[in-house]
Amino acid sequence: MTRRARLAVLLAVVVAIALWLTACAPPDADTSPGYVSGDGAVTEWAVGERPGPLELTGTGIDGSALDVTDYRGEVVVVTTWYATCPPCRAEAPDLVELDAVDGVSVLGVNVRDDADTAKAFERTFGVEYPSLNGADGTAIAQLQGLVAVRAVPTALILDPDGYVAARAVGRIEPSTLRALVDAASGGDADAPTDGAEAPE
Repeated sequence: MTRRARLAVLLAVVVAIALWLTACAPPDADTSPGYVSGDGAVTEWAVGERPGPLELTGTGIDGSALDVTDYRGEVVVVTTWYATCPPCRAEAPDLVELDAVDGVSVLGVNVRDDADTAKAFERTFGVEYPSLNGADGTAIAQLQGLVAVRAVPTALILDPDGYVAARAVGRIEPSTLRALVDAASGGDADAPTDGAEAPE
C-alpha cells in the first residue's frame, strides 16, 4: 500500500470516528435516534460575572407565546430536550418536582420534535411546565455561546434577575440541580439541597 493510500485510509478512520462521536446528537433529519449524553460538566459563575440577562422568546409547543423575562424574580431552569433522548426522559420527573417548588420555574426548549410527539412526552411524564418549540433552531440560536447545539440535555440555571448562574451539560443529578438552584437564589430557595454542595 502506498503512503498516499495509507493516509487516505487513516483519514477515513478519523472521519468515521468523528461521525460516530457526533451520531448521538439530535440530527437535522430523523435518521438517527441517538443523543449526546454530555459529560456531566457543571459551570458556575459568580455574581457580577454571570452572562446575561438571558433573552429567550418563542412559541410554545401549545402555540402560546413564551418569554423568559416573564419569570423574572424566580430562579429559572432552562433545559433542552427531545422525546427520545434517554437522559431527558430520566431527568423529567426531577424537573417536574423542581417546577412545583415555590420561587422556581422550569422552561423547556424542545430541539427537534413535532408538537404531537412533544405533547406525548409531556403526558407520559406529567410535565406541566412550558416548552419552546425549538425544532427550527431559533431558540438554540438565542442560546448561542451558552448551549452547544448537540449537547442535549443542557440546563441553564438563571438567577432571579435572569443572569446565568450555572450550566450543566448532560444528565444532572437531582441533588446537584437542587444545590445549583439554591445557590442561584442566594440560598433562599425552598428547594431542599439533600445536603449536597454545589460543584466548584
